[in-house]
Amino acid sequence: MGDTVTPVAQYSDFDQERWITETAKNPRRSAFQRDRARVVHSSGLRRLGAKTQVVSPGSDDFVRTRLTHSLEVAQVGRELARYLGCDPDVVDAACLSHDLGHPPFGHNGEIALASLAKDIGGFEGNAQTLRLLTRLEAKVLAPGENGPSAGLNLTRATLDAVSKYPWPRSQAPEIAGESSSVQKFGVYEDDREVFAWLRQDAPIRVRCLEAQLMDLADDISYSVHDVEDAVVGRSLDLGSLDDADLRDELASTTRRWYLPEVGEDELLASLDRLRSAAYWPRAWDGSRRAQAGLKHMTSQLIGRFAAAAEHATREEYGYESLNRYAGNLVVPRDTLTEISVLKGLATVSVMVAADRQQIQKYQQQVLVDLVGYAADHPESLEPMFSADYAVADNDDARLRVVIDQVASLTDNSAWGWYHAIHAGDGDLSGLG
Repeated sequence: MGDTVTPVAQYSDFDQERWITETAKNPRRSAFQRDRARVVHSSGLRRLGAKTQVVSPGSDDFVRTRLTHSLEVAQVGRELARYLGCDPDVVDAACLSHDLGHPPFGHNGEIALASLAKDIGGFEGNAQTLRLLTRLEAKVLAPGENGPSAGLNLTRATLDAVSKYPWPRSQAPEIAGESSSVQKFGVYEDDREVFAWLRQDAPIRVRCLEAQLMDLADDISYSVHDVEDAVVGRSLDLGSLDDADLRDELASTTRRWYLPEVGEDELLASLDRLRSAAYWPRAWDGSRRAQAGLKHMTSQLIGRFAAAAEHATREEYGYESLNRYAGNLVVPRDTLTEISVLKGLATVSVMVAADRQQIQKYQQQVLVDLVGYAADHPESLEPMFSADYAVADNDDARLRVVIDQVASLTDNSAWGWYHAIHAGDGDLSGLG
């Protein structure tokens, strides 16, 4: 990245407002530092330690979970923020939060819940994240004896930075590509009030700069680290990348999942550019030297992608401090295709591998069974969700509570509840 750190741009009182007004208890901490601390101490973030990133936690001691992935995203995002002038704590908090709404079993679980919720407004991990931050997490309640939950009650700027898809399902773009088999949107209909508040005066369907940084940091971390996991797990053989059949499958999969508008030759040229770098490992034998070489590659690739975006953005806007809607992140086309082809490598190696297909079907059935059981046995819900269920005024609202409950589970607790049900004991309270 650049040699100098850009001063943090000014954020207005409007940016620092909270949904429920609070009095700061420690004047030495900024509103955005408090936001980050609330996310760090949230139960949702802790649960990510036992949620699937690509490979299920517990299947290997090395692979990343949603939590370790989120920590890595936050580190990349924070550095990008420092060099462009955004408040690092806003981007850090957004990066730590970006996967909070994802259910057990990763994207596979999201597909299952989206199908179950298709008639009540759908399910989408980013919309669920907003719901968790503004309603489901227990931190701040609205005034009054029966005041509703405001979740973590984060500032407007931080909530907006988490909004990767700032539109409801009714305005979502057409689905394109297999990775988008779940329609992409950022808010459910019954969360529109807080969404309208956080998006007040924002350009329609435009993400703030902090959200763009979060999204790029996510893509960089996902592309680089999932390839690292695939190599260490021996799902990806670095020596096989000259194989014509594998290259064809990689190019085809990358186009279907990530970049349908880019030709296969351009994608394979991007792969070959990366492979020509001096730091690209030539083989993997599990030795300490090989592990050091792989770590060096991940470090160099993160720097390569982040620096390219920083330099391109600076060419567009100069060296003034940027934040919110003062500018957009510029990602060069070569960088975009290189990131995407690495994501394609991880997808081909792990996500669509033949030995994963049966596991994924089983995982989806687990969530279908859990939703069905909880809908028929609401007494099995955890106390917070049980209270939500009791005040829900129609069947759609009650199903949404059930899906909130199932989405909150870790992989381990989902399996535990599933096995308990089939053993004749469906009480979730014993699975803590």
